[in-house]
Amino acid sequence: MYKAIGVIELKSIPMGVSATDAALKSAGVEMVTARPACPGKYEIILTGSISNVTVACEHVSLKFANYIIDSSVIGKIDESVITALFGTATSEPDGALGLIETFSAATSIKAADIAVKTARVEIYDLRVSRGMGGKGVLMLTGDVGDVTAAVEAAANYAKTTANGFLLWLTLIVPALFPYFFVTAFISRLNLTVSLGKLLSPLARRVFNISGTAFFCYL
Repeated sequence: MYKAIGVIELKSIPMGVSATDAALKSAGVEMVTARPACPGKYEIILTGSISNVTVACEHVSLKFANYIIDSSVIGKIDESVITALFGTATSEPDGALGLIETFSAATSIKAADIAVKTARVEIYDLRVSRGMGGKGVLMLTGDVGDVTAAVEAAANYAKTTANGFLLWLTLIVPALFPYFFVTAFISRLNLTVSLGKLLSPLARRVFNISGTAFFCYL
């Protein structure tokens, strides 16, 4: 089953709240998220039929034209991407792990859609904007060959978007057991906070994120 996704970004948080209300009242759409996004912006993600999502995004873009940073509609999104955005994905890590980081929530969502349509992979996690400087992070799991093909296809899309500046990082971990063993070991010893403090200066300077968030990339 395919749905559409609408992503609206505004430069005012109060206007973002008002825009969310206007979008939901303008057409038969469902809100995925509506929240402040770093730094000081407001991001709305809607889902529904492509006609309804288009109407809602156009209505908000016209009514709040002075506050709109970006507005885009992505059609025919795979249902697994919608599920991941709602945070209800149930995929367990199996085989290899592929990671894609982008500078844009919309790019990350479209990359996830391309990935699951390219190869037999599942979305392990999909996070956008909040607490990540407005970035998006996609995690895929499956056989190493499928994960590699999916990551390459998604990365190629991101490279062609906005002259390639919306792709930040791709990574493939061939075997998950060592990765989860080490992270579980660190967590059980309560070392995440200590490592976060140690890594904080580097993380703030290079990635503009906290040391604890940087630990996720390790």
